Amino acid sequence: MRLLIVEDDIMIGETLQRALRKSGYAVDWLQDGRDVELSLQNSDYALLILDLGLPGRNGFSILTDLRMNGNDIPVLILTARNAIADKVSGLDMGADDYMLKPFALEELEARIRLLLRRKNGQKTTIQNLGGLSIDAASHKVSLKNQAYTFSSKEFALLTILMERPGVIFSRAQLEEKLYGWNEEVASNAIEVHIHQIRKKLGKDIIKNIRNVGYTLAEDPEIN
Repeated sequence: MRLLIVEDDIMIGETLQRALRKSGYAVDWLQDGRDVELSLQNSDYALLILDLGLPGRNGFSILTDLRMNGNDIPVLILTARNAIADKVSGLDMGADDYMLKPFALEELEARIRLLLRRKNGQKTTIQNLGGLSIDAASHKVSLKNQAYTFSSKEFALLTILMERPGVIFSRAQLEEKLYGWNEEVASNAIEVHIHQIRKKLGKDIIKNIRNVGYTLAEDPEIN
């Protein structure tokens, strides 16, 4: 999952980027509101975390234009503005959630998971396909009731494939979803992650479609 943070406070921006990347998200961070439109055009983001008091262009203006142009990306406003009028305005303009600073990272991540579930039409953090089950909240994976442990990137890759079974993702598409700006990506990173997943869940859990990409097995029962 690739997220975009728009936050001019360096300490908050760095903390968010570091924490969310540790949780397996690909995270890009902007400090100027004028850069948002181009970034959204050039990358496929699952969610936008938006401050209101930004240099160049404020968050309300960004949000208004997004919704007027038909962009339905989930938007979580993260701001120090605690006036009821600001909260009402943000929600009425099309924000999906409104959270005040200071905040707990655990709560922020829970709200992110909620918005992503709504976007994908899911009721809980748990996804099931055949004998495979993954829990976005606990980062637990099980196959036929046997639990497995994965790195954050391995878990994120498995989640991407799980959310769209049958869809074939190219290596470039998976890299786009797994890695943010300034993250080092080895030329064989995707292949290494997939090798580790197969090593634990079985070699047939992820199919390699020659010269196209990768997809999750239609009935992941094999171990």
